[in-house]
Amino acid sequence: MSGSTIRSVTAGAPSVADGPLAPLPPGAEEKHPQDAGGAVPPQPAPRGPAADCTADSAGGLTFDLRLAGSDAGAGGEDAGLLLRRRPDTSGETEEVRLPLTPVQDAEPGTLRAALPSTVRLTEGRWNVFLVLAGREPRRLSPGVNDLRSLVDRVPHENRGWLGVRIPYATKHGNLSVRAWMRWPHAEAGALRMRDGALELGGRLYGGEVSATARLEAWPRRGPAEPVVADAAGTGGDRREFAAVLPFAALAGGRLWDLWLRPAEGAEAVRVARILDDVPDKKRIFTYPAQPVAPDATGAAAVTAKPYYTLNNDLAVRIDRAE
Repeated sequence: MSGSTIRSVTAGAPSVADGPLAPLPPGAEEKHPQDAGGAVPPQPAPRGPAADCTADSAGGLTFDLRLAGSDAGAGGEDAGLLLRRRPDTSGETEEVRLPLTPVQDAEPGTLRAALPSTVRLTEGRWNVFLVLAGREPRRLSPGVNDLRSLVDRVPHENRGWLGVRIPYATKHGNLSVRAWMRWPHAEAGALRMRDGALELGGRLYGGEVSATARLEAWPRRGPAEPVVADAAGTGGDRREFAAVLPFAALAGGRLWDLWLRPAEGAEAVRVARILDDVPDKKRIFTYPAQPVAPDATGAAAVTAKPYYTLNNDLAVRIDRAE
């Protein structure tokens, strides 16, 4: 096998880009079947060896694994590592195959595959397989992940796209890679909740924030007008944005997705947090519910709670107060 990356795509309709005028179906982001509580059939045994993953600051990954026993004799020029994207709603999937080559000055049987930052991975979850001559592909197990370079990552502004890849262990103990591909990208910073509002700051990569920038909260249920708040930055860095979104203005809906519109007439950019080493923030970053719109008795009619979706996009949820 040559040292080049091989990509194949299973035919299917191209996915529709997200946008304020193309909202997700109600609760769509809550129903991701993989690794998120859905019914996923167990992976067949036997499983392949464990792979150690190392990330670099540009977005590349390397996979190191050691073949032992009968696997050692099957390794050779045809040994490879296969990344297969889980099918989307249209049934489309893709495969990227990387060559496995011996690692010098390592234990016998140690092989390495490199996924360069220049190789684009469609946004989604990619299962990782070991491919040996004459054998069916096998899922790899997660080893040691060195993701230090992803913490507080700063993308290069001269890139035409941003690729983020985070390896992780699935609920069944298999190795997968969560991938994002965006540009421009609005990275959420610290969230603060006080005085009945969400205070949000962040940075826009691949563009600048103008004096007319605004934060837009779009209801997920059907077409409607957004709730908007001024998002122009207060400092000298024209990539920074800051907004205060009153929760009371969202009380008429349930799920609200947050977008940054950098300037009047510009395309809106989804606000998300992907520039770190946490693949699933919905499980890790939790925020307390805030009382909203007290009634005549002083009790809150609803509560508001910011959260990260299964895609690490920022949203706000409104619930009836108990």
